[in-house]
Amino acid sequence: MPSFQNPYAFLCLLLIPLFLILRKLKLFSKITFPAVLGNWNGRIFTPKNKSRKYVSAFCRILKILSFLLIIIAYADPVVTRQEKIYTSLGTDIMFILDTSPSMAAYDIEDNQRLETAKNTVKFLATNHDGARYGLVVLGSNTSVFVPPTSNHNIFFKKLEEIQPGMIGDGSAIGDGISTAVCHLVSSSAPKKCIILLTDGENNGGQVHPQTAANLSNANKINIYVVGIGTRGTVPIHYVDPATGKVSSGTIISNFNAGPLKQIASVTGGKYFEVTTAEELNTTLEKVIKTESVAQNFTYKTVSELYYDRFLIAGMLVFILAWIIKHLFLGELI
Repeated sequence: MPSFQNPYAFLCLLLIPLFLILRKLKLFSKITFPAVLGNWNGRIFTPKNKSRKYVSAFCRILKILSFLLIIIAYADPVVTRQEKIYTSLGTDIMFILDTSPSMAAYDIEDNQRLETAKNTVKFLATNHDGARYGLVVLGSNTSVFVPPTSNHNIFFKKLEEIQPGMIGDGSAIGDGISTAVCHLVSSSAPKKCIILLTDGENNGGQVHPQTAANLSNANKINIYVVGIGTRGTVPIHYVDPATGKVSSGTIISNFNAGPLKQIASVTGGKYFEVTTAEELNTTLEKVIKTESVAQNFTYKTVSELYYDRFLIAGMLVFILAWIIKHLFLGELI
């Protein structure tokens, strides 16, 4: 809610009518010298550039606007809002994103698989701010991009950096799951889960997916597997991050869902297949609600000051008026 911490500053606005009254009384009149330019018995000289009059009027408006902005800055504007603060832990959710080149396929309503997954994850994390989110990137190797954190700005920033093929052209699903489990084991959150988004089978890494699933189950961490993409011939546009080589064409999209279903069932999770952004959003929404827990929270008042922005704006407007008067009209304010 906007308010002013120094509202008495607006009394300074009375200076504007006071100045106009004093000008009317000729106390602040400009010193002028009348002069007539013309030949004897000839036509009197009249300036043809009428635009100067409008420019001069515009400068006066700018000066008044500059004065108003500075007065508002002096009034110390502030916007206050209520911010929810959680006083107890919620669910820790670790997303595993497959970044194999096939995730660059454009078959999710003409959008890229990986980009659709990133957008959906960001949307849901924004609307479910009580949980802590982590991020594991899956390729020929695995990498922990973000451990479980409540700082969603960091999570979103790292999420934007993910690109197809960034850590190899494979899918080390077992390594990805075991890595996520290792980062959730030490968490004191009342619930923990893993959400794997992939479009393929395990074809790399050191840990077998079944072994990783058993490890997750032993630590009471549910795994939800989402198979993303359509089957058959699909278009693809892939830029190799290592060489910059561009590959466009089609690929045959097909994978065995059996092992992925087994991974989910071992831990008490579920397996889903999605072919549209809406299905993906609905699926992840269902998972997050299933894994959510009751949390305690309170509200605190957060104030954001705006005086510096109005002050800078007022100074810039005044400088603009000075430049126009000095350079275009050849006058000084």
